Amino acid sequence: MSSASSSRRGSSPGAAPVGRAGPVTPAPKAERIPGRGAGCKPPAGHPGAPLDVALLALAVASVSFSAPLIAATAAPALAVAFWRNAMAVGALTPLALLRHRRELRGMGRRGVLLSAGAGVLLALHFGAWLPSLHMTSVASSTALATTTPIWTALLLRLRGQRPPALAWAGMVIAVLGVVMLTGVDLALSSRALAGDALALVGGVAAAGYVVLGAEVRRTVSTTAYTYVCYGTTSVLLLLTCLASGTALGGYSGATWLKLAALTVTAQLLGHSMINRVVKGLGPSVTSTALLLETPGAALIAALWLGQTPQAIAYPALAVILVGLALVVLADRRRPGG
Repeated sequence: MSSASSSRRGSSPGAAPVGRAGPVTPAPKAERIPGRGAGCKPPAGHPGAPLDVALLALAVASVSFSAPLIAATAAPALAVAFWRNAMAVGALTPLALLRHRRELRGMGRRGVLLSAGAGVLLALHFGAWLPSLHMTSVASSTALATTTPIWTALLLRLRGQRPPALAWAGMVIAVLGVVMLTGVDLALSSRALAGDALALVGGVAAAGYVVLGAEVRRTVSTTAYTYVCYGTTSVLLLLTCLASGTALGGYSGATWLKLAALTVTAQLLGHSMINRVVKGLGPSVTSTALLLETPGAALIAALWLGQTPQAIAYPALAVILVGLALVVLADRRRPGG
């Protein structure tokens, strides 16, 4: 047996091959960066991923039922906000405890705190925006609450991420589309100004909720995150209702059915799908897409409640879509996107 054969036999698996020119060191594998390089497929969460786009469309369609259902529900606004979250927690409990118990126990301090923080912001969003609808005009409240994408971009900027100019332009255009649809009532009474301020707080809180959700969803499943988040929101809204003397019961059967429908559509299929796709699509694209809730709600109100949408609704929808397209395009052009 030759010495070369003995050398090959005695070598351990994976050792560098020995040739006439001496040991040959294997070339290091090139690092594959998702979304870069020829023939490299985009990651599953890329804005071009069909599943995420389809789920986002489902989420927007589902949350569009929120305003019409709330308008048709004979219950106080804060009670509606509480019950939609509490019922969602009840629906998620069997799944969370049977299939995600181990994950919930192993979320860690950071995951639990961030999920609870998102729940606090969601409660603040509901607790600020819904009362504003009774203090200022619905037009002003809606327009100010839908500034969420702008605040989302600012929060990302504070975290060291710099949304490109094209993304900023798209978000501003999309918000202007909502303003076209809703209008702005510049009432100067102290009550109206306080309502405007609350609506703005609701928009900022929604931005923080989306940004925190994107962070938590990097390591935590949708079910575990939403269970902790909605649970926190439910507790805070319950305390708010008790402190303000808001009636939490005594409703008709039809009202309870509408609350259940609101939970299934706006909360479970709406917010939960938002929390599902924000991991891949990112906070900017997700929050901008949610502006489509306004024309979506107008369409549902027209079909269900017989409220004919204004003529401006169609060009406003086109403007929102143009803005969303710019945000998606900017995200695609982003390095590593």
